Amino acid sequence: MSAELLLSADRISVALGGRSVLSDVSVALHAGEVVTLIGPNGAGKTTLLRALLGLIAPNAGRVAMRPGLVLGYMPQRLTLDEALPLTVGRFLALAGPLAAAGTSAVAAETGITHLLDRPVQSTSGGEMQRVLLARALMRAPQALVLDEPGQNLDAAGQAELFVQLDAIRKRRGCGVLMVTHDLHVVMAAADRVICLNHHVCCTGRPEAMRDHPEFLALFPQGLPDAIAPYLHHHDHGHLPSGEVDSHEAGHAHAGPTHA
Repeated sequence: MSAELLLSADRISVALGGRSVLSDVSVALHAGEVVTLIGPNGAGKTTLLRALLGLIAPNAGRVAMRPGLVLGYMPQRLTLDEALPLTVGRFLALAGPLAAAGTSAVAAETGITHLLDRPVQSTSGGEMQRVLLARALMRAPQALVLDEPGQNLDAAGQAELFVQLDAIRKRRGCGVLMVTHDLHVVMAAADRVICLNHHVCCTGRPEAMRDHPEFLALFPQGLPDAIAPYLHHHDHGHLPSGEVDSHEAGHAHAGPTHA
């Protein structure tokens, strides 16, 4: 029995300011799968996400989602007024009336418990990415839509984030659709890859994309050797302040490794 279809676009086209951005694009996201959207700058990746989320209407074609589907969205960036008195905890609670009760659990799940009382504006770029991921999870979504979730993170931070995303989708059974520029992430995290350049150039499993002519035309360097996140356990944990607690064992970190 195939996984449940959560979200789809059927041959959609989008024009903005009289310019064609997407032409005859189809994409589908099923429960429990990770779909990675790649392509050059200006290829229409963020426009496709916005169309799937209902933020813009396609000029042709159809977008559909499962009735009652709860979406979690992580934007590429978020700018907040420096004078706004807003802690990370309050920022998460603003996700909805039912969200506040789950703040502690989601903060623990995403590793930001020590940030909850800190002003949002004081978080680093990498910390803010985790805060945005936490906010996307606050309403227990069945589908996560992530626009460049690994930006502002170094290679080890990206690997740890994608290990975390893999654990989240397995634990929650949600589908994950994400845009990324990192071809290592494509190999490590994706069940299916969609290569977009205003239209769908090619799509398939990561290993099937390696020698596809249209993929190589956009990415002449090709996919890297298979890179997978790995976990290694340290004999420490973290206190709520973020400091190391040497008495707690089993804290997992991640980094890239060549398979």
